[in-house]
Amino acid sequence: MHDFTGGGIHALSSKRKSTGNPEVDEQIRQLVASWGPTESPELVEQLVASAYKVVRDKVNMADLKLFNRSLNELRNAARVFAPYREYRKVAVFGSARTRPEEPEFVAAEEFGRRMKDRGYMIVTGGGDGIMGAAQRGAGRENSFGLNIRLPFEQRANEVIDGDPKLINFNYFFTRKLNFLKETHAIALFPGGFGTMDEGFEVLTLMQTGKARLMPVVLVDKPGGKYWETWMSFLREHLLGLRLISENDFQLFTVAADVDAAVEAVTHFYRNFRSYRWVGDRMVIRLIHAISDRALREINREFKDMLREGAIERTEPLNEERNEPDLATLPRLILTPERRDFGRIRQLLNAINAAERLDEA
Repeated sequence: MHDFTGGGIHALSSKRKSTGNPEVDEQIRQLVASWGPTESPELVEQLVASAYKVVRDKVNMADLKLFNRSLNELRNAARVFAPYREYRKVAVFGSARTRPEEPEFVAAEEFGRRMKDRGYMIVTGGGDGIMGAAQRGAGRENSFGLNIRLPFEQRANEVIDGDPKLINFNYFFTRKLNFLKETHAIALFPGGFGTMDEGFEVLTLMQTGKARLMPVVLVDKPGGKYWETWMSFLREHLLGLRLISENDFQLFTVAADVDAAVEAVTHFYRNFRSYRWVGDRMVIRLIHAISDRALREINREFKDMLREGAIERTEPLNEERNEPDLATLPRLILTPERRDFGRIRQLLNAINAAERLDEA
């Protein structure tokens, strides 16, 4: 199961909910049953019931079109991504106006090539400039394009144009959801409003715990000042006015070059596999167990972030039964204060750097 919230979606109830009309409830149940076995029939029934309630509530035509088109866009995108769930992906953002001879374009193309060599697929907005460069580096077979329909001419870049993995969206919000839902890292190159929008969106969602932590790398041309200037604004104004905290800077990495950007992404998954919230508890799934000595050191270093108890080993919890493919992975469990996700990111960094049990 693919949960970009790190447990929030899993925690949502899947129990049947009444429409308020028992006869309609039974008709919906029979309708869904007639479609044959489904993985979660109760959730399918809830979707049908929501459509019934929309009619009952006499929603106007404009809202009906909005609801319908949004659901269709989400359904279509899920269908396209489904065969590639096992592949890690990195979303690349940057200006569509960057020309092939510019050093930022060259850097984005090299980044796409390097990430492809590390087994990652590339997801972009499907346009030209930085997006086309990254997809040129990764190649058509390793690329997704999430194109947006605009009032003015908007065409897909030559790498992804006509490919089945090119998905067209009418709404920015459904498109942005899929960028976050389907990727495991974000790379931002110099760009305009759209790049800033995507960058601040993912940082906001991670800062507030609404999206799982993932690598966010900021990449520039050699010797470029774009992100240096951006960082100065954050430190002087946002941090200086105490609108963000120092630990929020842990949520992203300013990469000195493409090598550093690739390393920032891949190192995040050196030993860390995923995490999931079960109530107030955070369950961290690892590729390899860390040594007892490393666990003691981590407990000493991160005691300040715990609400109670300690960071301990654990077996899979009952709530994780719906993720059987992760059942054999070693785990750590803790009850942290859920206010400082930059500090949690530091914990994940320490786990990745920790001595493995089989190396002790």
